[in-house]
Amino acid sequence: MQIDMNSMRTLLLYVLLSAFGALIMGGVPSAQAQQSPAAASVTAKQIGTVKSIVGKTLVMKTDSGPDVSVQVQDSTRIVRIAPGQTSLKDATPIEFSDLQVGDRILARGTAGDAQSVVAALVVVMKQTDVAQKQEHEQEDWQKRGVGGIITAVDPAAKTITVSIVPGNNISIKTSNNTRYLRYAPDSIKFNDARPGSFDDIKTGDQLRARGTRSADGKEFAADEIISGSFRNIAGTIISVDASRNTLSVMDVFKKKPVTVNFTTDSQLRKVPLPLAQRMAMVLKGGVSSRPASAQSADAKTGAPAAAAPESSPAGGSRPAGAAGAGRPGGSPDVQQFLNRLPAVTLADLQKGDAVMIVSTQGTETSDVKAITLLSGVEPILTASPTGSATAAVLSAWNMSGGGGDTQ
Repeated sequence: MQIDMNSMRTLLLYVLLSAFGALIMGGVPSAQAQQSPAAASVTAKQIGTVKSIVGKTLVMKTDSGPDVSVQVQDSTRIVRIAPGQTSLKDATPIEFSDLQVGDRILARGTAGDAQSVVAALVVVMKQTDVAQKQEHEQEDWQKRGVGGIITAVDPAAKTITVSIVPGNNISIKTSNNTRYLRYAPDSIKFNDARPGSFDDIKTGDQLRARGTRSADGKEFAADEIISGSFRNIAGTIISVDASRNTLSVMDVFKKKPVTVNFTTDSQLRKVPLPLAQRMAMVLKGGVSSRPASAQSADAKTGAPAAAAPESSPAGGSRPAGAAGAGRPGGSPDVQQFLNRLPAVTLADLQKGDAVMIVSTQGTETSDVKAITLLSGVEPILTASPTGSATAAVLSAWNMSGGGGDTQ
């Protein structure tokens, strides 16, 4: 579920829509006040993305679904605002010729019919401004984000315990200012996510949060939280149908086969054998030092050294480097090294291959849509053949935000 620049882009889109909503409720009514009561009674508002421009008419793909024509007149006021801006105080007047396909707009005026608006005001967020904001947001989520499986929820304290990898937990602390986003029940698209609340979050959900980590790495103050309920599948491939973008897997958790559908949003990666073996050792609480042979294997396979076990101050082991630079006691960020694994296609997979998959929930009788697939994981499944281990390995990657689009 990539995320659509993943959760980065979806959360940003939510913020942008909130900004436009604030304009409707705040800055724009001041323009309405200049209209007569009769004109106000037929006022129309539409929010969406410019799909095409013909003459002085914009075709807008609205966020609610249908296309709408926006007729721009010589008297139409056109202003540009920055992403996240919630008033017209600092808006900059621009010309109609400055508008481009892909720009986000709010059009306000009189309704011609159900599919058209004669605009008195057009508020614009330029596509280039949105892209820059998205890039900044994604970098910030990577820098200040953490993800994993929810193992406990405390409604009284408004805290959430998240397992980053088995045996490595972090306490997510929320406040009245924490923003929530929730995935749709059976969608792998982040732009299908909707605003949520603390009450939506349940044990077993996957979660990604952005905020500030404590010095000891055990607590995390969340500014934003994205969560959702997904299915974790692990097992061996029964068959592959690359022409239909599906494969059948014998799910070891449910003890029955499941058909998995793949889309352009699905991510497929292969874990090199040396890396899979070291991840297996981490899941088993294995060795605290890394043999020289493993270092040589890295050079041959390109496996990221971030997954190697190393000694920790408290004893035991953790993935080296995955805790985040300069964060003593920090939790491993699985996403950081999984994103660097080699990509594969369905055509590369064979009957009998071991795979781990995060998918939409589906139902007992329906197929599921793949969000993330890892192949080459036999050592990992052998070391920790549990649903929680599979989910912990994959969730930080799935919820991190690494590709896709918002439209």
